[in-house]
Amino acid sequence: MSSSFLYKSKSLLSHCKLGRMHDKRTIPMRFIFQKNHASTLVIAEPSSSSSSSSEAMSSLMPATLSAISAAQKLHSGPITILSDKAIDTSSLPSAVTSVLHIGASSSGTPDKDKSLCGSLLVAENVSAHIQQAQTLYSFSHIIAPATKFGSNILPRAAAILGMSPITDIIEILSNDTFVRPIYAGNALAKVQATQNVKLLSVRTTAFEKAAVDGSPAATVINLMEEKQVPPPQTLTEFVKENVSSSDRPDLATANVVISGGRGIKSAENFALLESLADKLGGAVGASRAAVDAGYAPNDLQVGQTGKCVAPELYIACGISGAIQHLSGMKDSKTIVAINSDRDAPIFQVADYGLVDDLFKAVPELTRQL
Repeated sequence: MSSSFLYKSKSLLSHCKLGRMHDKRTIPMRFIFQKNHASTLVIAEPSSSSSSSSEAMSSLMPATLSAISAAQKLHSGPITILSDKAIDTSSLPSAVTSVLHIGASSSGTPDKDKSLCGSLLVAENVSAHIQQAQTLYSFSHIIAPATKFGSNILPRAAAILGMSPITDIIEILSNDTFVRPIYAGNALAKVQATQNVKLLSVRTTAFEKAAVDGSPAATVINLMEEKQVPPPQTLTEFVKENVSSSDRPDLATANVVISGGRGIKSAENFALLESLADKLGGAVGASRAAVDAGYAPNDLQVGQTGKCVAPELYIACGISGAIQHLSGMKDSKTIVAINSDRDAPIFQVADYGLVDDLFKAVPELTRQL
């Protein structure tokens, strides 16, 4: 980019607001991003209702708010959200400057754009739109939450862009240096990215949620009305999403989690944990051993191959404490372990430990509450 162009773009920007001229001519947003050099695209975690409607206004999921908080630690440049739904700007953190919306074009009909519903639930679709956004706006960083959704999207997007992703980041040291756990959290690696575009996924429990204080000045851009719209792919189709309904808080964001392991001995005995969770207003989790034994459904699994949680209170009942489980819950503020084996590894990370039969201790604790 020549110095004369930089001077010209500066002159134009002095007469515009949010990339729009007073005479309604448009300044390409990519010029604004290039002028700032550092800019971040945050891939929004879809809500469970994303498959049902592409037009309803939406608020950001907690995982996305954590990713925005991580993005703020990278640089002082603009932060853009990529979402399959129109986002209410009053529900945005003030750090967000623009929203890229994958939705029906203004001239499209509902039938024509029906395939857009749930587009961010299919890696083939969203990765193509990440490539489109990167081509148009030249982001320096692309961030996704290290959730099942983000872990599905990021590798494909990285391959398309010819970059190497850095996953499961728990600390940001600079705009190119990060810390991530290895060996199931038993060691930490400091990684430096030398490529021009950094593709990152962040562990949401390691970053506070960005405050939702409203960003009324945020620009909303419909990618379906921009250039280089990717052609619809036909090899993969989003069919439906089955979400377990519960009156309890979501496991990933609950302030209190009561988890059971192999020591629970049966699916029926999980009712003991559910009663305690109801008393404390918490969620119920399980170790992989309990899930593999059929005591609990897969969506309750906590650990390296399940969900990472960091509640204010985590009560582990009948869980021995395998490193794969610890990697998913050791960031909890207070850990309580109930186990009849005093040598169980779980006691090494617990703040409070009770060596007792859980079938006596848990009902008694529930009664006392």
